Amino acid sequence: MSFVVTQPCCNDAACVQVCPVDCIRPTPDDPQFRSTEMLYIDPKTCIDCGACMEACPVEAIHHEDELPEDQVRFREINAEYFVRHPLVSSGISYEKPTSARIPKQETPLRVAVVGSGPAGIYAAAELMGRMPNGSVEVEMFERLPTPWGLVRAGVAPDHLATKAVTDVFRRITGKSGLRFHLNVEIGRHLTHDELLEHHHAVVYAVGALDDRRLDVPGAELPGSEAATDFVAWYNGHPDHAHRTFDLRSERAVIVGNGNVALDIARMLVTDPDDLVRSDMAEHALEALRDSRIREVVVLGRRGAAQAAYTTPELLALGRLPGVDVVVDPDELEAGHVPDAEVPFTTDLKTRVAREYAAAVPDPAHKRVVLRYLASPTRILGEDRVEGVEITRNELVRSDDGTVTARATEHREVIETGLVLRSIGFRGRSVPGVPFDDRAGVIPNLDGRVVDPRTGSSLPGVYTTGWVKRGPSGVIGTNKQCAHDTVTALIDDFLAGRLPDPSGDNGRDALDELVRDRRPEVVDRKGWLAIDGAERARGRETGRPRVKITDIREMLEIAQVGAPVTTSGA
Repeated sequence: MSFVVTQPCCNDAACVQVCPVDCIRPTPDDPQFRSTEMLYIDPKTCIDCGACMEACPVEAIHHEDELPEDQVRFREINAEYFVRHPLVSSGISYEKPTSARIPKQETPLRVAVVGSGPAGIYAAAELMGRMPNGSVEVEMFERLPTPWGLVRAGVAPDHLATKAVTDVFRRITGKSGLRFHLNVEIGRHLTHDELLEHHHAVVYAVGALDDRRLDVPGAELPGSEAATDFVAWYNGHPDHAHRTFDLRSERAVIVGNGNVALDIARMLVTDPDDLVRSDMAEHALEALRDSRIREVVVLGRRGAAQAAYTTPELLALGRLPGVDVVVDPDELEAGHVPDAEVPFTTDLKTRVAREYAAAVPDPAHKRVVLRYLASPTRILGEDRVEGVEITRNELVRSDDGTVTARATEHREVIETGLVLRSIGFRGRSVPGVPFDDRAGVIPNLDGRVVDPRTGSSLPGVYTTGWVKRGPSGVIGTNKQCAHDTVTALIDDFLAGRLPDPSGDNGRDALDELVRDRRPEVVDRKGWLAIDGAERARGRETGRPRVKITDIREMLEIAQVGAPVTTSGA
């Protein structure tokens, strides 16, 4: 008897740390960890203790006899992983570093963390977990009145188990060593230099909020939209709540085939009555009820083996009632590139695609059509989108072994009124902080921000998460990323390489500065009031929460009905 990891797995690796028989793979020290789709439990070694299930922050681990009906296949997936990768004991203890290894400091280490998504939260947790009690003070800054970053505004509304990681975040941010400064934008209300004046170090965990542009004619036509905007809209992000999207066409086309693309496809074809049980924004639910979209075409420029989505997300498409996943067998075959050794996840993705290709679609069903070896060359239309011209690609193997797509002369047109580009994300620069515009990241070495002109690190300036490494991995990937950055920060602190905060710049002085610059700052108490109001509205309608999308309303709730002033908001 054993436990099984299922689809919601966030790669947090908390399960690895508590497993008494070391049977969960890959582990954080394994090179495969940063790119793995999920973690796996060896059924032959598992002793059925349940420690992993209790530690999992997203309820992704179940006893094999109690698997949810739609997750049963993961029993087979877990077992098959260890057929391909026989378990070998690593002999490594995965206990988190303890504060006993660091001497108690006379002067607390003062750190500002900019960004309250997973990367920022895990950085704060590392700092408070590894420094002795009372030896660290963390000030967390966030542009919005609400925390949690992409877990709130990016994770698909129907992935409620994944969103449960916020319960862990809530416990982390409830510790006395951390203070929230929500609704405060660095570079606007406070400068980078001012943060350095008040702290030994600043950690930038601002994510990757911008989309990569689609460089084809017609890309700016109305009806050609960024996936980032669409996701933020249906997730109730205040900056996007006013947006409207034309859902009158029977077909939508998504350019790109990562997890975000599959999330959007799923939202567009799922019965809105099923989405009512999620935390999707009310305005999006109303729009989807009136949607005429019955087919979503997902374009990938390479083959199924090179698709950016993960197997769990691909499998989730096939569980939608009244929806067929359609794959052209010829495109699968054309995209097959013989390889002596195919990674487990690649092989699994290809096999699932073949299963979809072998199925017979029901004409009465909605459809998600996965197209491979297809790239857009033009967005067609006069005043708005009317279609997409695509080219057929062929795969070629380079001298270094990489597989690339090369356009052929074959063209076709797909009629549609909505095109959503989902071809990647890029970070956004923070005034006063170095930024690599081409890569879309803050330049760094192991989390230490570097001056691009000299290549030397900037004392006291660090980064973690997507803005550090690019948009890769899942929620839990940020935990190891934050660990590495915080290790560098603490090493620098103990070695005396961090500048001391100048002048009388304790917590009270910082609070005074923040409230002077941003009277509408929201602290943890204010956030809990907003959170409580959303949950209460959800209980009235049988939903987990009803998101508030108006910032002024949020501020009124946070201030318990006090009048809201405006100072350049």
